[in-house]
Amino acid sequence: MKISASLKSNYNHHDIVVKTDETSKEMQILPQPTGFGLSVSGAELLLGSLGTSFCNDFYREAARQNMSVSGVEVIFNGEFGREGKPGTNFNYQAHVIAEASASEIEGLITYTDQIAAIHNTLRKGVPITLTN
Repeated sequence: MKISASLKSNYNHHDIVVKTDETSKEMQILPQPTGFGLSVSGAELLLGSLGTSFCNDFYREAARQNMSVSGVEVIFNGEFGREGKPGTNFNYQAHVIAEASASEIEGLITYTDQIAAIHNTLRKGVPITLTN
């Protein structure tokens, strides 16, 4: 599976496209009040990405186990200091409403934490290369 993201930013306008294999989706993010840049930070999007990864993986794994889920709430936290410094103290909570016992839900939360691809990518660490 090949995944990419493309962002073009101009005054008061952004074109953001994410793509998995041959399926593209546009995203909308408002500009900053100045008109330049996005109204959300990369750190906010990173934590949102972690929450999205958990949520989507949880629903998928619950379906595989025939667990009926009516809601998932994921709250991610992290700390970022000065410009250019990496984030620290990443942690999250997951709350699930499902037709299952508390131990079954907790077991699936723990399992999803172990298999979530974005979590594992950050946990492992991955080089990022600027290419021209």
